[in-house]
This record gives sequence, C-alpha cells and structure tokens, in this order.
Amino acid sequence: QVQLVESGGGLVQAGGSLRLSCAASRSIFSMDAVGWYRQALGKQRELVARITRGASTNYADSVKGRFTISRDNAKNTVYLQMNSLKPEDTAVYYCNAFDTGVNYWGKGTLVTVSS
Repeated sequence: QVQLVESGGGLVQAGGSLRLSCAASRSIFSMDAVGWYRQALGKQRELVARITRGASTNYADSVKGRFTISRDNAKNTVYLQMNSLKPEDTAVYYCNAFDTGVNYWGKGTLVTVSS
C-alpha cells in the first residue's frame, strides 16, 4: 500500500507556471513508475507524464517542452513543473504510482488556467 498526497494546484493565468508535488507514504525509489495524470471536465483521465524506476520519462504530446517531471527519492516526492500553461491544461491532476501490477492514486489537485 502507498498513500499519495498532491499539492500545488491553483488558479494561474495563461502563460504562467505552477509546480505540483506528490508526497508518497513510502519509498518511491523501487516503484515501477510514478507519474501524473489529469482529467478535464467531461473528459477521460489521461497520462501527462511519468517516470520509471530506471528514470526514463515520457510525456503527453500536448505537454512536451512545457512540463517536466522529476522525483526526489530522499523525500519520496514526485514533482511536475508546468510552464507556459494554457487554458486547455485546466483539469484535476492526479498523482499515480504503479508497483507490482497495482495502481495507486492520490485524490487530485485542481489546476485552473484562465485566459
């Protein structure tokens, strides 16, 4: 079991930046992957970015070059730096951990980007 708690969401103007944090209740170093998903109103949840145990990263095409995922193994924390935000980035952002075939989810943090 692992508990995930997101923070850092809020309201920002288009072109602005936010950094999301996800604190895990246990070590993330050995997990298969950790990442961020988002769900906009009326849409399906989608992958934003993830980082594997081997430190490989992948991003949704819509955020490449604007968002950066990172992790601090000592703090059991995953970050999502979001720059050049657009109104279409507005969504609830969920932290995800995948470990030995099980997905764990945080409760989400709302990001609202105004035009």
